Amino acid sequence: MPDNLLPNPSTNPETLLAAEPEVDAALAAGAPVASVVVSSPSSSLAWAMLADEAWARGATVESYAYARVGYHRGLDALRKAGWRGAGPVPWSHEPNRGVLRSLFALRRAAEAIEEPGEAERLTQFLDGADPTAAEAIARG
Repeated sequence: MPDNLLPNPSTNPETLLAAEPEVDAALAAGAPVASVVVSSPSSSLAWAMLADEAWARGATVESYAYARVGYHRGLDALRKAGWRGAGPVPWSHEPNRGVLRSLFALRRAAEAIEEPGEAERLTQFLDGADPTAAEAIARG
């Protein structure tokens, strides 16, 4: 008989977010990302993409702000899906990619504005969610 009957806190189950078919359809149809954000403001994917657009045009502070919103929307979605502050959020599950991309974009912008504590915390969060995600996102 085991000594401890409580669940092992280090074995958190994977968190798998629900698909966002309306967001996917709008993006596939070529809708401007900003309009997708307006129609689906809870989508961390749309916010992450907006952060990437800002980053690409050199608007670091805007990118940081958009990524911050995507991060918080992602946290809301993760909690709603049963996430308890830790555990795997696999990149392989496509609906998880929005929150992981938001984490990546926020970390990138935090590094750019020289906020090392935030960047380090986000790196730990991203690696804890899925150690393969950052590399996959960086590859595009």
